[in-house]
Amino acid sequence: MRTLARLLLLTLALGVATTARAPAAEEKVKIDDKTKKAMEQALEWLKETQNKDGSWGNNSAITSFVLLAFMSQGHLPGQGKYGPEVAKGVRNLVAGARESDGYLVGNTGGNMYAHGMATLALSQVWGMTGDEEVKKVLKKAIDLICKTQNHEGGWRYEPQPTGADVSVTIMQVMALRGAKDSGLHVPDDKMKNAIKYIDNCRDPRTGGYRYQVGGGPAGYARTAAGVCVLQLCGEYDKKDIASAVKYLDNTGEDRQHWWYGAYYAAHAYHQVGGKEWEAFYDKMKTKLLGSQQSNGSWKDPKEGHVGPAYQTAIAILILSVPSHYLPIYQR
Repeated sequence: MRTLARLLLLTLALGVATTARAPAAEEKVKIDDKTKKAMEQALEWLKETQNKDGSWGNNSAITSFVLLAFMSQGHLPGQGKYGPEVAKGVRNLVAGARESDGYLVGNTGGNMYAHGMATLALSQVWGMTGDEEVKKVLKKAIDLICKTQNHEGGWRYEPQPTGADVSVTIMQVMALRGAKDSGLHVPDDKMKNAIKYIDNCRDPRTGGYRYQVGGGPAGYARTAAGVCVLQLCGEYDKKDIASAVKYLDNTGEDRQHWWYGAYYAAHAYHQVGGKEWEAFYDKMKTKLLGSQQSNGSWKDPKEGHVGPAYQTAIAILILSVPSHYLPIYQR
């Protein structure tokens, strides 16, 4: 019975994410043997560097990215070669939930960006396993996100309905979408108001997205994130997407937030599909395979503050997009 329930949940998660528009054309981008070997070496490195408490890095956001990287290659809690490591990581996220309100503070205090990322990871775990313990924590985490949305439709770093910025807001929207796809109730107005906030961060002159409403110039990383989330929320035909993709093409990579930008751009271009996605994946594959360390990790000194576990997880997530394992990133 439990196995049947898990299959039904997985079908639901995949179905909601993929049936909102016409079936996508056959995926032309394939993962070759060299790339598979690189990802396997990277996963092995992540296995060896997991902390004793099940975490990676120094916050729950990094642990969540690593868990998504394992799941993107089909490893689930107790399932697959790295099932034990994934199970231990999931237990770490669950244990980091604040009893009073479901805030996923983790070991280091956390913030709403980390909370959103951890919620997204748990939504994928719940959608693909049906773990009731995960569901209880996930539901409270989603309720907290809903309660702390501000009057503009966005979120900021503290779990309070005060300020907002596009980066933290996009993370909460992804968490809400992941939970909704997995079968949990998410009020429609929360999603609609969040999309309005993201729309209000758009710079009409360039087609890109600003950090806050009316604040500062557009940027590559937040524009990629904006396109990604609009697509994941079903805004496939939104006219702003074409101009945003053009902005990405014309602007080029974000040197200050390269990994963050590349992560969102990979999923944005994948959702757009076609020649643009093929060219993007080929470019990223060449860059990533050429910069992987001999031990299997990625370590970019320009963004050393985020650490190699984060960078390695992002690299795997980008390279694994054609695998279609994670429900949230299905076309």
